[in-house]
Amino acid sequence: MKYKEIKDLSIEELETRIAESKRDLAKLKFDHKVTPLENPIAIRNLRKDIARLMTAFNAKLAAEN
Repeated sequence: MKYKEIKDLSIEELETRIAESKRDLAKLKFDHKVTPLENPIAIRNLRKDIARLMTAFNAKLAAEN
């Protein structure tokens, strides 16, 4: 997900996407420990997406205050 798409989301949408992404990351990590993933780079990409979401979320919170 690109930052341009992320910055257009509302705070509520960002919160839900962050929660979903963190759940997905935990599941991917667990699955990778049990059996190696076909594409382990997906874990790295998901971590980067979470960081982008958190950055946009914190920027919107700072803009409100």
